[in-house]
Amino acid sequence: MSGGEGTVPAVGAGIPAREYPVTARAPGKAILFGEHAVVHGRPELLLAIDLHTQVTAHRAAAWSLNRRTAAVRENPYLAALLADAGPGGRPLALTAVSRLPRASGLGSSAAFVAALLAVVAAGSGGSGRAALAGRGYAVERAAQGGVGSPGDTAATVFGGLLAINGGPGPVLWEASDGKRSWAVRRVADPGWTWVIGYSGTPHDTAATVRAVGRRLARPDGEALLDRFAAVAGDGIRAVAAEDRDRVGALLDENQRLLAEIGVSTPRLEELLEAVRPASAGAKLTGAGAGGSVVVLPRAGREIEAVRRLARAGAIALAVRTAPGGVTLLEPPDPEGEAAPPAEGP
Repeated sequence: MSGGEGTVPAVGAGIPAREYPVTARAPGKAILFGEHAVVHGRPELLLAIDLHTQVTAHRAAAWSLNRRTAAVRENPYLAALLADAGPGGRPLALTAVSRLPRASGLGSSAAFVAALLAVVAAGSGGSGRAALAGRGYAVERAAQGGVGSPGDTAATVFGGLLAINGGPGPVLWEASDGKRSWAVRRVADPGWTWVIGYSGTPHDTAATVRAVGRRLARPDGEALLDRFAAVAGDGIRAVAAEDRDRVGALLDENQRLLAEIGVSTPRLEELLEAVRPASAGAKLTGAGAGGSVVVLPRAGREIEAVRRLARAGAIALAVRTAPGGVTLLEPPDPEGEAAPPAEGP
């Protein structure tokens, strides 16, 4: 975006206090290893990606989203936030734009929630990242009917490459749903370019998570979870070692497990087959049953991977890791170029 990006605060800095109007942006995410298994406490590896959602807030007489007061009731994430906040607090007129397709497996809801919470926190004295992540996770769970893990929230709030329940290093944030707990740690980023292919088929995260839960309740469920955990643990170590070939092989192995639990689709498999000649490894990312694939291209073949997915009908994008997580942007230069419009949350 041009004319309003401003400076990005240091990685790990909290959200400072700011007078309205306030603008925040938050990155999406791609899951490399461990989706679905992480809901049951197993490891996950995911990265924040440089596709963002941006929210601007102005003081107003009533709450609105993109000039619609009805959106306050219709958007489950905004409704959950306001229900959690309770009465009090001055209303805001919110404008949201996004480069993340909705229900695409790329963390669009988590990015919207993080950016929304950041603008609210800025006008209320600021917030640390752990507190922001805790509230974001609570809002997401409430909006999605009490299912899911904190991985998406962690990626969009903290940025970078993150391991959930795995990896060495200090804990950035811990979360719990009362039955399971998750510890978030940073993993050294090898700096690779990844390729995302959105299938054009939206998915329902909550419904898919519940369906997978029923599948994993069968007698072989624990063994399946152990296989997911082994792949994710190996994947975390392989990424830290910058072993592209090993990471690619593990991505393919993880995809086979996702197909086994029933969340891959013929359309996703078609995209994975189309990109295979340029791919070191690839898999679906997110809940599945629609959504997107994430590809680690063979070195030097990133553009070919994008073209192969595009020719197969996907919305294909090359992405890098977004290191900073959710950030406030400096007010735009009044003489600068306006940011281009994009799809809302």
